[in-house]
Amino acid sequence: MSQFASGLVVGKLAPLHRGHQRLIETARQSCGRVAVMLWSDPDLPAMPTAVRAEWVRQLHPDVTVVAFEAGEAPPNAAPGAAHRAFVRDHLPFPVEAVFTGGEPYGDALAEALGAAHVVVDRREDGWSGSALKEDPLAHPDALHPLVRGHFVQKVVFLGAESTGKSTLAQALAEATGEPYVEEVGRTLWVEAGGDLPLAEYVTICREHVRLEDEAVQRARRFVFVDTNAITTQEYAFFFFGECPPEVQAYADRCRQRYAHTFVCATDLPFDQDGTRVHPQVQQYMDGAIRNDLTIRGIPYTVVSGTLEERVAQVRETLGV
Repeated sequence: MSQFASGLVVGKLAPLHRGHQRLIETARQSCGRVAVMLWSDPDLPAMPTAVRAEWVRQLHPDVTVVAFEAGEAPPNAAPGAAHRAFVRDHLPFPVEAVFTGGEPYGDALAEALGAAHVVVDRREDGWSGSALKEDPLAHPDALHPLVRGHFVQKVVFLGAESTGKSTLAQALAEATGEPYVEEVGRTLWVEAGGDLPLAEYVTICREHVRLEDEAVQRARRFVFVDTNAITTQEYAFFFFGECPPEVQAYADRCRQRYAHTFVCATDLPFDQDGTRVHPQVQQYMDGAIRNDLTIRGIPYTVVSGTLEERVAQVRETLGV
């Protein structure tokens, strides 16, 4: 039998770290049901309320998550009494216990709710919540992989065929010790002898995203990606005059999915290795990809010159 019928955890959870998770799990083990309330005003662009709430829902599916956007709850700088009144008025159900990591607001909040205050030791060796807010990737073990993956930056290299995307992405991965994600479309294209059915373009996108997600779990700060769904979409329109809706949906998500987009210029000699189309197609695709990025409002950096010069340009942009 649970010690309390219901409990409450409240905070920004920015980011949700192992200490927060232990707090929520302790509440869950001690109560019949648990509410987790979170907000921040102003919100945190690097980890908005909706993202933080989803972390809790996915990692603790048996708790009730109540999240408020900026403007819906008291500002962070509001008096404690305003925060306590807001919590009291927006509880999804009455609570018998408030669980905190010993923060100063705990006693007053519990008293305002007529609840017990349960303090849970949230300390972890080698890191603090404030340090994680400043640099969430500084202590990899402090975050669940789901949370840590949000902060890993996916760096994608776009461009027409034979512009050095693969070579550049691999070189950056080797130079930084970070993961590299190959161009799935080219692999399938070669395997099909250049005759790849339109339906396989969906397979390209699905597999590419799967490989990216796997790479994120191995990364420290960056994943270097060779091409994305925008290129897949452009080739579908070029060869077939149409593009599967699922591929277009993947392309639509590219704006949010990648932290940095680099376009490889066409200043390298065209290497016809037997799998590529034609230099004229290279020029067409270069324009099509840049035009697509512009229409979507995706900022991009053009890299040119030798491999060494391109690596230097990317490293300068990323600050690594």
